[in-house]
Amino acid sequence: MSVVVVGSINQDIVARVARIPAPGETLLAESLVRSGGGKGANQAVGARRAGGADVAFVGAVGTDAAGETLRSALVTDGIDVSGLLRVDGVTGTALISVDAHGENAIVVAAGANAARDTLTDTQRAAVASATVVLTQLEIPVALVRDAAAARADGAWHVLNAAPSAPFASARAELLAATDVLVVNEHEAREAAGADDLDEAVGALAAAVGVLVVTLGARGCLVVCGTDRAEVPAYAVTPVDTTGAGDTFCGVLAAALAASGRRPDTVDLDLLVDAARAGAAASALAVTRPGAQDAVPTSDEVVAFQKENQP
Repeated sequence: MSVVVVGSINQDIVARVARIPAPGETLLAESLVRSGGGKGANQAVGARRAGGADVAFVGAVGTDAAGETLRSALVTDGIDVSGLLRVDGVTGTALISVDAHGENAIVVAAGANAARDTLTDTQRAAVASATVVLTQLEIPVALVRDAAAARADGAWHVLNAAPSAPFASARAELLAATDVLVVNEHEAREAAGADDLDEAVGALAAAVGVLVVTLGARGCLVVCGTDRAEVPAYAVTPVDTTGAGDTFCGVLAAALAASGRRPDTVDLDLLVDAARAGAAASALAVTRPGAQDAVPTSDEVVAFQKENQP
């Protein structure tokens, strides 16, 4: 069973500040750290550390030193990077401010992530071999469509529609090619074009087989056909929420791959179990600084679930 993540890979430059600065305001940072990031790479690390599935990453870095550092980090985690290209230009970069409560504000410069809008033959072969194909929207929408089309019959396509702005340009096509849509509250509203969350959930659930809406400290909502369930969050004191959603998505994808089930045989119980594992992993992740550095191992998640109740 395997997960292939098609997505972004960035160098994260993280400044810890007392509060997120207002427009026109300059603040002095308490610290500055560079680390691995990008929604795609973060989710690949989440899936790999969850265990139960082989993980490959498909994406692109630049020819700079940051690209090589990020590639090496994925290899160290046991992730197949044969589909990670090196292209002319700079590696993607995220500028992140994290406040005293662990909340963040992020600006992303795509860099190499925007270099291609189609898969290479090597990347296409990786996607075609996957049990689960996991994508996000920090890469060109055309590349997401290509990855969805390249997956094998019976393979899952899990789309994390984040950031949500690109989703509108290809909403109907993306939903038709998606088995599981994962969004947060803001992304749900924007993806559905609705101000009311319940209205947005109804519209998206009617258009896709499975919908997962993450609700931060309130847990998440899982909708499968006409069935739905709320999965509570674990109560923790957050240090940095940057990688919470990506950890959740990676663990969810790994659980689907390990289940041996096809999208047309999915049921609510399987999805709730996967979401519970994702919720536990993301709860642990937010108690640590960083994105990839914060992702827990499967042993850590199991121990955390034994000691804590959501």
